Amino acid sequence: YGTTEAPAPANKQPLLEKYSSGKIIRSTPPAGDAASTAASAAGDGSEEVKDQSVEDERKAAEQREAAKKKAAAAAASASAPLPTSGVGNFGILVIVTQLAVFICYALAGKSDFVFDDLTQEFDTTQLYNYVVGVNLMMLVGFGYLRAFLKMYGLGAVGFTMFMYCLGVECSILFEPLMGVPGWGSYVNLDLLAFLKADYAVAAILVSFGALIGKVNPTQITILTVLESFFYCFNKQIILVRWIPFVDVGNTIVVHMFGAYFGLAVSAVLGKKTDMSKEASSTTSDVLALIGTLFMWVYWPSFNGGSIESGTAESELAITNTMTALIGSAIMTFALSAMFNGGVISVVDVQSATLAGGVAIGAVCNLKIGPAVALATGLGASFFSCIGTTYVQSALEKAGLHDTCGVHNLHGLPSVVGGLVSVFIPLAISDSDKGNPGYQLAGMGMTLVVSIFSGLCTGALLKVFKDDAPMAVDSAYFESADEKDVEAA
Repeated sequence: YGTTEAPAPANKQPLLEKYSSGKIIRSTPPAGDAASTAASAAGDGSEEVKDQSVEDERKAAEQREAAKKKAAAAAASASAPLPTSGVGNFGILVIVTQLAVFICYALAGKSDFVFDDLTQEFDTTQLYNYVVGVNLMMLVGFGYLRAFLKMYGLGAVGFTMFMYCLGVECSILFEPLMGVPGWGSYVNLDLLAFLKADYAVAAILVSFGALIGKVNPTQITILTVLESFFYCFNKQIILVRWIPFVDVGNTIVVHMFGAYFGLAVSAVLGKKTDMSKEASSTTSDVLALIGTLFMWVYWPSFNGGSIESGTAESELAITNTMTALIGSAIMTFALSAMFNGGVISVVDVQSATLAGGVAIGAVCNLKIGPAVALATGLGASFFSCIGTTYVQSALEKAGLHDTCGVHNLHGLPSVVGGLVSVFIPLAISDSDKGNPGYQLAGMGMTLVVSIFSGLCTGALLKVFKDDAPMAVDSAYFESADEKDVEAA
């Protein structure tokens, strides 16, 4: 640095601290020690050669051990049976289901369209708008809402698309089979059939929320087919033929059934062995919020899609749903800040803002007035935030793992909406929509069927369980993320 060094003391020599084989080498040996220094250097040289020899032997031993382990692993893999879970038999299973669906479509399916006048053609066009809205809600809404896990974006969106397509195929066949008059005639594949199938898929995707990251493609395929069957059984046999149940917006039929079916399956399957990857990030939370926004925007189409388009009842269902959604969204921000020490929980915003749409569905076509619609949304948001803050942690301690919190978004608000459908008809003098006794009976039977069928399905899915870690894309998808691959 341009400064003059002070002379070294007479009794000390300066050291140049360079490390060679772990030893400090003196740059200037003390006077009178030349002979000892030369001898030490010779000894160090022989010691270095010896150390190098030992190191080479150690590395060679490690390489031999690694080769033995690799050979043993290859031998074990060659002698192991074919995989019965994960993606092992997934392709074959899907091809078999498609062959079965193809045969059913060929024998029993048709598309018959008759337009007597322009009004009917207009109604069909409007119905298509509802179908598009519900499709966006299912694919983009549910898909991205479930992408909150930072290492499971491909699984959330990709499996949502797969389950949607397979669920629509199966539900188009199962619902007429159990409906009236059954399969006495052909199954007509029209827009209304696809809309009804969308509702069935909604129940399946609700259940998937409780299981996301814990089920493999084989289990997802079996789950979709079986839940589609049980959903159609509960809807057509229990809530149409047996109990004259009223639920125009599918509060009980879809949300309650899907939530408690999924929770029952989750109770049987339990947690994954490796749960270390169950975490979110800012990016994944923003993606989930995008899904929430899509669902929030298109929820009125979901609740009003089954009502004849262009009627006052249809417009009433849409406006009541929008009013309830606005109320639940506003209340969520307030309650989340109160329940979380002055900060807003993104989990609350992702779920409780939609609770109003769930709860209002059963009565959205009734003349309840803006105040009742708003109160329904506010109340649903309250119970949803309570569920997120307190109930979910209690369920976790009891051993019930709910990945996406479907009990908070779909389960509790569906109970609120069901109870509203019990008492609202009593308060509306000119309403013939729903009987309190039948509404309670429909709720009770839906809980029984969903939980029992969910437990049976979970027992079957447990046979196909694998050892993949929780919520890691690269366990089932080709992933470009090296960290993701390493984790799997």
